[in-house]
Amino acid sequence: MIRLAACLILAAGGAQAQDIAFSIAGTQACIAEGYDPQSCAGTSANDCMESPGGYSTVGMGYCLEQEWLYWDERLNTAYTALRADLADMDREMQEYGSNAPSQADALREMQRAWIPFRDATCDFERSQWGGGTGGGPATIACLLQMTARQTLYLEATDAAP
Repeated sequence: MIRLAACLILAAGGAQAQDIAFSIAGTQACIAEGYDPQSCAGTSANDCMESPGGYSTVGMGYCLEQEWLYWDERLNTAYTALRADLADMDREMQEYGSNAPSQADALREMQRAWIPFRDATCDFERSQWGGGTGGGPATIACLLQMTARQTLYLEATDAAP
């Protein structure tokens, strides 16, 4: 449902969205300057929405989706790295004869549970727009924020000792 909503918004104005300037530089600069990374999520989308064409519903959807895709790629990279690290740790623990539950499997189950939670949360966000055109951008903004939060959690977990 969520992907469909995003696709419909963008399909409705594909030619217009191509004219909108998006750059992830604002979000990356915010993080590089030492601000809380979670508070930086959405910076580039906001910059894009302030550019010509970015203020329309189609433009908002485009800008928000571009940053969401950035965070989604980071999430997938973080998940893959963390899962590999945990699988190595699980193998090492087995070599020592440990009966500890698999951390890699627990991560996979956590991520599988997170996805429907994210989708249900963003469906709720959309419902607050009562079927109005703002529901699409609200949904994508929610996906962006929740994906950024999960990305940062996974990255911090992978960096933990």
